[in-house]
Amino acid sequence: MLLAIDCGNTNTVFSIWDGKRFLCTLRTSTHHARTADAYFTWYSTLVKHYGIEADITDVIISSTVPRVVFNLRVFADRFFGCRPLVVGKPECLLPHPPRVDTGTYVGPDRLVNTAGAYDRHGGDLVVVDFGTATTFDVVSEDGAYIGGVIAPGVNLSLEALHMAAAALPHVDISNPQTVIGSNTVACIQSGVYWGYIGLVREICTRIKEERGRAMTVVATGGLAPLFQQSADLFEVLEEDLTMHGLTVIHQFNKDNG
Repeated sequence: MLLAIDCGNTNTVFSIWDGKRFLCTLRTSTHHARTADAYFTWYSTLVKHYGIEADITDVIISSTVPRVVFNLRVFADRFFGCRPLVVGKPECLLPHPPRVDTGTYVGPDRLVNTAGAYDRHGGDLVVVDFGTATTFDVVSEDGAYIGGVIAPGVNLSLEALHMAAAALPHVDISNPQTVIGSNTVACIQSGVYWGYIGLVREICTRIKEERGRAMTVVATGGLAPLFQQSADLFEVLEEDLTMHGLTVIHQFNKDNG
């Protein structure tokens, strides 16, 4: 079985793939000082709790936090006896290498989302990922990542607003019932929610105009379902896109390694 690990700036997700479906998905906060032993204690406790019998033979890792990769490598080697594939490293092959400026570093999360989205929906895509940053990945007709856009994430914007303006409270994002807020919390929620609706719609429109062709907008990330409530913002919602992309890349390496 495959253990797919996606390490983001905020959370790290472990999913067990049996070749046909994900048996479970486990989530923990990202912490660069967490040791291999601590990962295994957490992982084995939850797997036992869910009653899952998982004989892990392969591990693949995507991480936007370089400092955690070493301990995840040790975790895979010590407890599963395998050398993990790490997306973005030279030994990890990609189904469709990115076409960007020479010397440009492309985040592993963007490479994985591109692979997963192309596998499910073909080319000419805009993948919008609501993570710590809100990213827009442009996928060409042949499946290559060809560039994109990075904007501050929704929760990051809320936190910055709270930290910079002492009189403003910290609030959770939600879909406001009205645009005009009648109290401070409602005003902030409206500004952030409708502001990001406008940001996503305008950027996607300009990407399509620049490409000069029809493109499918695919949304993923923790807040994607909330913004999906706005009509016609996305054509497709994929809550497990990153984990699916990891299985696609892993299979490609098995077939071509």
